[in-house]
Amino acid sequence: MQLATSLQQIQPSYIREILSAASAPGVISLAGGLPDDATFPLQLMEQSFSELATNAKLFQYGNTAGYAPLLDYFKQDYQLPASHDALVCTGSQQGLDLIARAFINPGDTVVMEAPSYLGALQVFGLAQANIESIAQRSDGPDLAELESCFANKDITLFYAVPDYHNPTGICWSLEVRQKVAQLCQQYNVAFVEDVPYRELRFSGEALPLVSSFCPDNSLVLRSFSKIATPGIRLGLVTGRSDWVAPLNTIKQGADLHSSVPMQAVLLDLLSHEGFQSHLDNLTGLYQSRYLALAKQIEMKLPQCQFDAVDGGMFLWLSLPKCDVYALAQSALEHGVAVVPSTVFYQERGEVAPALRLNFTNATEDELSDAVDRLAKVLQLHC
Repeated sequence: MQLATSLQQIQPSYIREILSAASAPGVISLAGGLPDDATFPLQLMEQSFSELATNAKLFQYGNTAGYAPLLDYFKQDYQLPASHDALVCTGSQQGLDLIARAFINPGDTVVMEAPSYLGALQVFGLAQANIESIAQRSDGPDLAELESCFANKDITLFYAVPDYHNPTGICWSLEVRQKVAQLCQQYNVAFVEDVPYRELRFSGEALPLVSSFCPDNSLVLRSFSKIATPGIRLGLVTGRSDWVAPLNTIKQGADLHSSVPMQAVLLDLLSHEGFQSHLDNLTGLYQSRYLALAKQIEMKLPQCQFDAVDGGMFLWLSLPKCDVYALAQSALEHGVAVVPSTVFYQERGEVAPALRLNFTNATEDELSDAVDRLAKVLQLHC
């Protein structure tokens, strides 16, 4: 058989391609956005796992929208309006795919920040969307550029990660959040707000969701991979009922429903009296690792620059002029896996050299060694 036209245009994921090499003995990986598996709240989940074998109903076919008690929990915990619904998905990545399949026709225009999440670039590429890139500033997207785009082009949706952005770690300011919501309403552009890192806040005050300023003009994607475990493969889409309903229809044809036993386990975990303590410990650990990495960079890589982050899993390291892809390949040969800036852009021709560094899945000693190895590589390439 011949590959579908949409697939022929898609570049394989750089991160997935180097995953096996990055996990080889002796390699320190700062590449994948992996949570530390030592932090998984397995003790909090132990009773739920043991009780699964006594509840046969959880292993029967379930509702496509999700396990009813879990949906009730979400509606209350996230204070969803009566006109909104929730859909449990197999990871928030599936939610993004469902949105693309439900609302994007080939040739429709989708707006994204540049750089942007690689998985979203792939999803919208498979949907054969025209991707319009908006420059990213230190507090969010360039608002003048965004408004000009909305005003002069027919835009289907704007996709963004406002909280501790992947790949840059940027967190949108309150003013930017309010302005983006206003522009989406003014120009009738749907806003898709992806918030997988929102709970991983180290410092500062929690800011309102962008969608809270335009609730009927937005869909919210949530993930439980970063605060529970990736292996349970559960995410959530919420939004107005008439926008969630077609996602439900497509999911029926995709996988019928996400794992009901895992949904029951997730409900018990989120409701557990120890869950908030787990989150506090998790963010404290990740903050200490971020600070350790930042300190090592400042001491050993004076030719590089980065903006401080207040949460999330990533630091964006700007480099002197170089071939950043070749540098990343050389870094792997020197025992440290990183992701070059080029893979996070739709148009890769004039991309400033930078590296996305993950700090959540390496110890402080490993982070120090990784920066030592990067320093040697930079001497060779910059």
